[in-house]
Amino acid sequence: MASKVAPDPLVLTFDLPDPEQDDLTNGEFIERLDKAWAVCDRFDLHTEIWRGRILRVIRDREKSGGAGRGAGFLQWLREREISKTRAYGLIQLADSSDDLVGEGLLKEASVNNFSRRAFIETAQSSPEVQQIISEAANEGQEITRKQVRRLTDEFTSATSPLLPDEIRQRTQANLLPSRVVAPLVRELSKLPETQQDDLRKALREEPGIESIKDVTSTARWMGRSIDASLALRALQLEHLDIEKAMQEAKRLEALGLLADAFSQAQAIETSVLKLHTAWCRLCGLHERLWLESGSSTPYLRDVLDVLQSLTGATMKVSLGELSGGKKVRLQIVEEAADQLEPPLIP
Repeated sequence: MASKVAPDPLVLTFDLPDPEQDDLTNGEFIERLDKAWAVCDRFDLHTEIWRGRILRVIRDREKSGGAGRGAGFLQWLREREISKTRAYGLIQLADSSDDLVGEGLLKEASVNNFSRRAFIETAQSSPEVQQIISEAANEGQEITRKQVRRLTDEFTSATSPLLPDEIRQRTQANLLPSRVVAPLVRELSKLPETQQDDLRKALREEPGIESIKDVTSTARWMGRSIDASLALRALQLEHLDIEKAMQEAKRLEALGLLADAFSQAQAIETSVLKLHTAWCRLCGLHERLWLESGSSTPYLRDVLDVLQSLTGATMKVSLGELSGGKKVRLQIVEEAADQLEPPLIP
């Protein structure tokens, strides 16, 4: 087992091109660099997998032990300046390796045939795609992310139950390219069943490439509208029928405008919440500084006098020279939940 822990160090012996070699075309120069870079990716992948396994062992040991469990794992990460996000990403990579190698699909030595991204995407793909990719890697083929995505798209386009039979059959017969059909499947998967049925009906009536592109675009806008509407507090009213509103926008061919409107409204709500939080913090800091200062700190008091314009219920904020020096005047009024919301003062 120890012989599998580290890749052959000779794999990092490169024949890099001379940057001043005149008889080497730019295409040949880039090709040789790409090959060297791919070797680095494969070496890095094997290293990252073992780092993930190490982190997983530390984490699992900390899972038992009662109060304060996990503290040792976090301390270990801090001492090595590893973020939790990166640590759990490495653990996920190790888990993916176990799924592929541990289940017998992929030989341990064949891991070197993958780029890092290709390996991760293979682990996240369907079992059928994993089987095909693993067989190719075991035969010594180099696996790229592009290959995995292409194969995944082909399999999805030919087998997805989200597609009407007409589309699947035409894809299986190579009458429709998977690169066009696969995005449709991804967008349909984000929609409720009723909306999927409406779009499938349109596809049955016209199962051509342009129709698929149009339906994909429609499904994408619908998905974005649904996501944004669920997050918008302003739309959380019982009498609003968002689905019918979307159908009307679709009839007007304005789904994209509606999705953009929802997105901007969501951005405004998020900005207002951040503004309120920052305003409350500034008010508290301003008050503390004012109490700490006095006649012996006139310059500090001058600064606090200016900041006071941003701590009151009404504030003015300059939009800068690019906007002609205009200012926006805002009023913050905190009310109980059952009171009507006052409008912002322009």
